[in-house]
Amino acid sequence: MVKIVFTISFFFTLCFANIVQEQVSDVESNREMLDLKIKSFLPTQVYVDNKSYINTILFNELSYIVDNRVDSLKIVRKLKDDGLLELYFEKPSELRLNFHTSDNPLFFVKIMGDTLRNMGYYRYITKESKLDETGFTWSITLKAEYVTDPQILQKELKSSGSSIVDITKINLQEWTFSIDMRDAYLDVEILQDGQEVELQRSLYSYWLDVSMIKELKILSSRRNSWYPYITYFDSSLRLLKVVKEDSRRRKMLLQIPQSAKYIKISDIYTLKNIKDVLLLMPIGSR
Repeated sequence: MVKIVFTISFFFTLCFANIVQEQVSDVESNREMLDLKIKSFLPTQVYVDNKSYINTILFNELSYIVDNRVDSLKIVRKLKDDGLLELYFEKPSELRLNFHTSDNPLFFVKIMGDTLRNMGYYRYITKESKLDETGFTWSITLKAEYVTDPQILQKELKSSGSSIVDITKINLQEWTFSIDMRDAYLDVEILQDGQEVELQRSLYSYWLDVSMIKELKILSSRRNSWYPYITYFDSSLRLLKVVKEDSRRRKMLLQIPQSAKYIKISDIYTLKNIKDVLLLMPIGSR
């Protein structure tokens, strides 16, 4: 009997020891991941000079670990707020930004293009677009005085249902942002039955959400010389239908395809033909 009790006791002690060992290993693994990420953001000397302070961050590693990965955005914010992370260049330099996702490339480029424009980035050059087994990467370069602030980028991405899941610093002039687009959508106006919308003169094509209407009447101002170029897309930005009119139009009545989520309104030749408003009159609900 004593032998049985001893065996059971030994078994539970061994199990408890294994659990404790696993927990210790998890803590060490978390700290190692966090430490490596912090090192990647800081110059070597800055890291060495502030090691004692960085240890306090490592001590609270659980607040910087999400779903078994380091919350890079939170780390960048912490290091920046505490004056350890320098994002400014000594002089205007070429900045390379790599945006990576595992989702729809076409939709991704549209989301990122709108996001960059909302942040005031208009003059950038696409350097590379690459699709492989890890996903899709879109790389751009631009002249800048400082690195794109990840917090501002995150805020703009949130408005389209996307978010930053990881940040990698290659060097001060090159950064990679991994983006989660699983719940992404275009941050555009949603047309609803009976609610008229005026489209003012613009340098860019007009994008709208037509998922809630059956028809759309468009009236063009007399000051316009509008040659319609209208494109329909589904929720993943797959092309559904194109309507082109090689004649000047004052009005149009469009039947919205059942699977259409977005519409792009443009001009066959140039948006300069739209000198005044286009009046949109949504009809019917679905």
